[in-house]
Amino acid sequence: MSLFRTLRQPMTTDAQRWQAIRTRDASCDGVFYYGTLSTRVFCRPSCAARPARRSGVELFDSTAAATAAGFRACKRCKPLDSRDPLAVRLEAVARHIAANAAEPLPLARLAALASLSPTHFQRVFKAHFGVSPRSYQDGLRLAHLRQELRSGDSVLAAIASAGYSSGSRVYGEAARNLGMSPSAYRAGGAHETISYACRQTSLGPLMMAATSKGVCFAEFGESTATLLAKLGAEFPAATLEPSPQHGAAALDAWMQALAAHLHGHIPRPDIPLDLRGTAFQVRVWRFLLGLAPGEVISYTELAQAIGTPKAVRAAASACGANRIAVLIPCHRVLRGDGGLGGYRWGLDRKRTLIDQERSRARVADPRG
Repeated sequence: MSLFRTLRQPMTTDAQRWQAIRTRDASCDGVFYYGTLSTRVFCRPSCAARPARRSGVELFDSTAAATAAGFRACKRCKPLDSRDPLAVRLEAVARHIAANAAEPLPLARLAALASLSPTHFQRVFKAHFGVSPRSYQDGLRLAHLRQELRSGDSVLAAIASAGYSSGSRVYGEAARNLGMSPSAYRAGGAHETISYACRQTSLGPLMMAATSKGVCFAEFGESTATLLAKLGAEFPAATLEPSPQHGAAALDAWMQALAAHLHGHIPRPDIPLDLRGTAFQVRVWRFLLGLAPGEVISYTELAQAIGTPKAVRAAASACGANRIAVLIPCHRVLRGDGGLGGYRWGLDRKRTLIDQERSRARVADPRG
């Protein structure tokens, strides 16, 4: 049974169902269907066609029951469409949010677009997308803010263009996702110091970079030069300094520990991280940090584990957005059929990381 249907109010009596038909209650689509005896056509409760009198209507719990009774599907509301009608409406609302992310979008207004009550809409939207409508809009605003800041607009102009009502809002909320102040991000990290180190590992060159908060970048690449170019593209005006210069010896030690881990010498080091992402992405990453070495889960299990079972694609996207290799172990997430799925740094590296961790786990616990 669809998760959305379990969240809807049950239609337990014929009187309730008839009232839903009269009001064209779209929240009941998929819960039951009605057939018009004179035309032998069956419809969704929300169908725009005018229903017959109550005596001329027959109610069905499923499309199969209606078809078995000799009714054919309405060409207007298309009750045989395999897609969940509620999911279709939610995705339409999401597109509306994307097109109007800079504007105030009250919950009641969004709920009305989906033909749901505000409370019901909030619940099913979060179940489908993994975040609340407010967080979804904030994520879009943040992406727009990043684009505007990178394009060279003034901070105030970028904040206004992204739809933030005040500077305090963006500095208090969006700045946490940017990992630095908007003015510093606009300037590509100007006046910010990011230390980096690069080591040759068993999986190829690996660069780690850190702010004062912790590691913000750990990526595999073909060479130190290409990795430094990636780091520079993310923070084009930041001061990038190789560790251990200017007191950044801690990063150098972290880099050595991580390289030793990849060579199989020590467990994965416990290193402070500077997580930068949407609220949903950070939830995914924090959950992955709790997985034991050698343990793997599917993208579906990941979405279920963080309480958003319908947000499988969003969970997979969060794994793909991870810029901190190994330390945030997105390599431990597989497809439902056991296939590797995707990996930002190549499937060969993903396969090797999983095999290494499983081998170490068996050594640590011979009974496994």
